[in-house]
Amino acid sequence: MTISEKAKKIKAVVFDIDGVMTDGRIIYEHDAKSIGEGQPREIKNFNVKDGFIAVQMAKMGYIVGAITGRDSAVVRHRSEELKLTFHYHGSKRKTEHYDKIKADYQLKDEEIAYIGDDIPDLGVLTKCGLSVCPADAREYIKQHVDYVTTAKGGKGVLREVGDLILEVQGKLDELIKQYIEE
Repeated sequence: MTISEKAKKIKAVVFDIDGVMTDGRIIYEHDAKSIGEGQPREIKNFNVKDGFIAVQMAKMGYIVGAITGRDSAVVRHRSEELKLTFHYHGSKRKTEHYDKIKADYQLKDEEIAYIGDDIPDLGVLTKCGLSVCPADAREYIKQHVDYVTTAKGGKGVLREVGDLILEVQGKLDELIKQYIEE
């Protein structure tokens, strides 16, 4: 089956965060007041284009959510800001959350696109209908996916996948037209 044929069936877009929505870096900062007084401040960079397409796809009726291995207040904040349909944090077995999503939303594997970049994502990447990884994923991850984006992690990966799905489903022009006529 071609990428377009797979993308036509998608009703849900699920993704990892670190390495997909971010470039995978985690920056910790201690200011003069907090040194020795608890946890450092965590900083991550998110691409606004990814956020835009996540919000637009949700408005169009797609299920849009995240399964991430880390539990981060920064990621929780961004997930809530985008009003993701669901977001699982600290997931040690991503396939368990994937199966829960399928059950909760009555989805079939072929109706789910999953974007992941590393070994913990392989279980889901090998089950879902459209498996995707960023351009900078390891070669052994790329061997297990249907589509490798041209974008690197944190540089518009979700936007690229969202545009692809909307385009093959005939909805991208509708979204563009909405903003032209606004």
